[in-house]
Amino acid sequence: MKSSAPFVAFSLLVLSCGHPAPPRAPAAPAPPPAAAENPFAQPSTLPFELPPFDKITDASFRPAFQAGMKADEAEIEKIAQNPDAPTFDNTIVAMEKSGAELTRVSKVFFNLEASNTDDTMEKIAAEMAPKLAAHRDRILLNDALFARVDTLYGQRDQLGLDPESLQLLERYEDMFVHAGAKLGDQDKTRLKQINERLSTLATQFRQNVLHATTDNAVVVDEVKQLDGMSDAEIAAAAQAAKGRDLDGKWLISLQNTTRQPVLAELTDRALRKRIFEASSTRADGGKDDNTAVVAETMKLRAEKAKLLGYPSYAAYALVEESAGTPEAVDQMLGQLAPAALAKAHEEADAIQAQMDADQEASGGEHLDLQPWDWAFYAEQVRKAHYDFDASQVKPYFELEHVLKDGVFYAATQLYGITFTERKDLPMYRPDVRCFEVKDADGTSIGLILLDYYARDNKQGGAWMDAFVGQSTLLDHKSVVVNNLNLEKPAPGQPTLMTYDEVETAFHEFGHALHGLFSSVKYPMLSGTNTPPDFVEYPSQFNEMWAREPAVLQHYAKHYETGEPMPKELFDKVIAATRFNECFDTSEYLEAAILDQSWHALPADQIPDAAGVMDFEAKALQDAHVAYAPVPPRYHTPYFSHIFNGGYAAGYYAYIWSEVLARDTGAWFHEHGGLSREPGDTYRKDILSKGRTMEPNAMFEAFYGGPPTIEPLLEYHGLILPSDSAKEP
Repeated sequence: MKSSAPFVAFSLLVLSCGHPAPPRAPAAPAPPPAAAENPFAQPSTLPFELPPFDKITDASFRPAFQAGMKADEAEIEKIAQNPDAPTFDNTIVAMEKSGAELTRVSKVFFNLEASNTDDTMEKIAAEMAPKLAAHRDRILLNDALFARVDTLYGQRDQLGLDPESLQLLERYEDMFVHAGAKLGDQDKTRLKQINERLSTLATQFRQNVLHATTDNAVVVDEVKQLDGMSDAEIAAAAQAAKGRDLDGKWLISLQNTTRQPVLAELTDRALRKRIFEASSTRADGGKDDNTAVVAETMKLRAEKAKLLGYPSYAAYALVEESAGTPEAVDQMLGQLAPAALAKAHEEADAIQAQMDADQEASGGEHLDLQPWDWAFYAEQVRKAHYDFDASQVKPYFELEHVLKDGVFYAATQLYGITFTERKDLPMYRPDVRCFEVKDADGTSIGLILLDYYARDNKQGGAWMDAFVGQSTLLDHKSVVVNNLNLEKPAPGQPTLMTYDEVETAFHEFGHALHGLFSSVKYPMLSGTNTPPDFVEYPSQFNEMWAREPAVLQHYAKHYETGEPMPKELFDKVIAATRFNECFDTSEYLEAAILDQSWHALPADQIPDAAGVMDFEAKALQDAHVAYAPVPPRYHTPYFSHIFNGGYAAGYYAYIWSEVLARDTGAWFHEHGGLSREPGDTYRKDILSKGRTMEPNAMFEAFYGGPPTIEPLLEYHGLILPSDSAKEP
């Protein structure tokens, strides 16, 4: 997932299952720094303008936001009121250079508020959200400023602009119009009110999910209940409990998805049920309830779309995406969902048969397959049918080998880049690592920070973001960050990963490469500033290298013996993974359909808080994808992608982008595989370009034609391989 921060300046455009956790302690109070001492007042003097984390405190943020907004408004007003006729330089380029201090503080604050928050930061986020939304509207709804942009847009064919500059001008025109620049004064006033309230609700949603995820962690009193977990995992659970002053107990923390990885291991069915219910009921009622937040958010989004002339929020949002229309998205989801669900029913039959066999062997009574059973018995099917045990695999996926001999190695083979750890630079936490990335000729490209471990003050999931965005106009190289949520092992123990976690590391590094390789003049068009249904393309493509034989044999080594993983064992991993492939696809598609269902509603059909979960159930039923053993990847109250993550009406993006990714995988295998020639072509035609071209045109220029869906269908086992399409 690529993180999406709130818009604050033009150069920042992207966008009861145990004991509750103890309150997070706020940072030590400190007086607000004087303006001259504010670490955001001037560019950082560290390499690549890395933020000076050793000088930044919670007290730095509020005054920096205030000073940044004030300076940005003055710069924008000067542009809007310039008595000279508008030119590309005095209007468009000037806006690209505006808001430097606001960009600096925003990039640091919203990164850390997601990965390393505390009570003080949460209060600042809640306070600043509506102010930043109002600041954005003062720019995008400024009549004088839009008149200059619109004039230039009307003259675009006579300005003699290079293709990148013309693309930038067109993006500015679209952005202003999409934001409501052509509305009347009364509608603009209402739109501003809606935007401010939506920003507050998004912050509230995020904080509720974080608190509910922490509070719903499951406390286990007896170690025998943890049967099935490895000794290292049990030690980590004890360490997590100790961190909450629960000595002598064990803590099962929750990840952001409905399904929890530990459900595949635990033999105790009652504990599996507790964990599943803790996960699936998050933020649905109680002090962190999000149902009222959802209801109000959806009503305001629908009203906003209507103000702007669209029949639904989905129609409004998708104008800016590669897909273009809700109908195009619905057609694709409708093509995939029935086949995936039919295959999931076949998988369920095999799992139910395994459950029946186990119960018969033990003399137990018949059990109907429940969602908390699926992962556990899927593992039993794997063992029985594929001679595969997940515990056999994790010792071969030790983090350091995966990172340096897998993720980094593949990038070196494809693009010639190298990585040098920088322990001399300040980080925001001791376990965050920093690497300088250099090109084949020794030229420095930028920095990548790796924040890989889970903690209570970090949001769930995995994501990439940037602390500094690349721009030749501003003479900036990239400083990017990858976040995972690996369980931190007990001291002295290795970090062993599941294969899913390995793929996630490769996925997020694909986003990082998209940011690092950006070679673009203008900040707005740089790096990952592309539509969500294109931004996931490089990341999903990069996943394929996790299973490429030449890469796999380089990193999949036993952490104790150094022996490479036997080929037959990995073949079992892939075969066993594909057994459960349609569960994964179905739970994702259910969530994507739920997203579209919410955002297709007009305001007068949106339920109140009490009806939120009833609407969710009906939406899945109406789409013929409701199936109790396979719940959606996210239920509405913790569906952060669409209520806070920039993917509203856009969660389909992962599967849309995967079409491009699987086509690209086939292209690589046809053009040399893991080697520099295809890697350099892909880097030049896709990874370096940001949004200097429209995404569909960019892909077709690289690929030699429009994308085809067959490689994706084959990859997920939804059609049989054919001679006309090769599986990556």
